[in-house]
Amino acid sequence: MPAPGWARVLRRGSDRLLFDLGGGPRPLKFAWIVNAQKAGSFAFYGALMAWYAPQVPQATSHAAWIYLALHGSYGLCWLLKDLCFPDPNWQRRITLPSSVVALVGLGLYWSFGWLLISGVSQPRYPLPDGAWFCLCVSLCLLGSVLMIAADAQKFYTLRLRRGLIDDGVFRYVRHPNYLGEMLVYASFALLVWHWFPVVVLAVVWLGLFAPNMAFKEASLSRYPQWAAYRRRSWCLVPGLL
Repeated sequence: MPAPGWARVLRRGSDRLLFDLGGGPRPLKFAWIVNAQKAGSFAFYGALMAWYAPQVPQATSHAAWIYLALHGSYGLCWLLKDLCFPDPNWQRRITLPSSVVALVGLGLYWSFGWLLISGVSQPRYPLPDGAWFCLCVSLCLLGSVLMIAADAQKFYTLRLRRGLIDDGVFRYVRHPNYLGEMLVYASFALLVWHWFPVVVLAVVWLGLFAPNMAFKEASLSRYPQWAAYRRRSWCLVPGLL
C-alpha cells in the first residue's frame, strides 16, 4: 500500500528543508543538532530566568520553575535515550542550509519557555494554578515514559527480529512514540498558555508527524498481520483517533 499523495508531498518538502536544502557538503548529522538543543535546554532557561528576574516577577514564578524542570529534564531524558538506543532516522548527514533550518526550527521550541519567563505570556489558566500544574507535569511524565518505552521496544525488538511490532506499548496504539512526544510538548504549551506554541505544534504535527506516520503505515502494510493489527488498534489515542 503506497503512502497517500498528501503525505508524499509533505515528506518531500520536509526532507528538502531538513536534509537537502541548497545541496553541497554535509558536515553535520541531524542528531547532533537535535541533541545540542536538548542538552542546552536546562542552561538556556536557567540563563533566561537569571536575566529576566530583576525585570519581570514572572521570571521566577512557580510556573517558570516548573517549566524549567519539565523542559530541561525532558532534554536530559532525550540525551539518555539517544545514548542507549539512538534512532537511525536521526543519523542522516545534512547540508549547511538545512542545519540552519534545523537550528531555527528547534529554536522555536525554546521560544515557548521564553514567552513565559519574559512575561510576554500572562497565563490565566482555566483551573486553579495547582491543578493546572498537576495536569502539565502529569502529561509530561506520561509522554516521556511512553516515548522512551516505545523507542526502546522498537530498537531492541528489531535487533532480534525484523517485522511488525504489535505488542507491548504498540499493542493498542500504532504510533506510541509520536503520541508520547505530542503529550510532552502539549504539556509545555499548556503551561505557557499562549497562542504561539499552538501554531508551532500544529505545523510540526501536521507537516512532519502526520506524513511520517502515514509512510510508516504504508511500509507496515506489507506484513500479513497488518490488516488484523490495524483493525484492533488506534493510530494515536484509543477510542478517539
